[in-house]
Amino acid sequence: MSSADETLTFEWRGAFSNLEVNELHAEAFETRVFDESEWNWRELTSRHSLGWVTARRGETLVGFVNVLWDGLVHAWLQDVMVARAARRQRIGMRLVLAARDGAANAGCEFLHVDFEEQMRRFYIDECGFTPAPAGLMRLR
Repeated sequence: MSSADETLTFEWRGAFSNLEVNELHAEAFETRVFDESEWNWRELTSRHSLGWVTARRGETLVGFVNVLWDGLVHAWLQDVMVARAARRQRIGMRLVLAARDGAANAGCEFLHVDFEEQMRRFYIDECGFTPAPAGLMRLR
């Protein structure tokens, strides 16, 4: 185990600031950095999420995933994000597995994820999801 691995921590419902998640989101999805008045992660997660997982290397947020739910048995992964400098280190897979465990511990029976085709190998082969038909309707 390298020293970088020793300082890597994953936490269910871990603390985070809006700025650090907005910066990570901008990097992961190649968008601009939104400010807190536009995208308030703390407010949104407190209102809509079963939980989330933070990944930190030391004090630096290097990964994040949000887990939404229906209040009973279904949970969904949303916004799986890993910093560019931390990619190819299995952090994304570990985020997903920690989210799976958090949802299972909360009593959920199913964990869903939507993804683009280029992410199929990651979600199906590496994270253990089963392919399932789904539908999508664009509203705008």
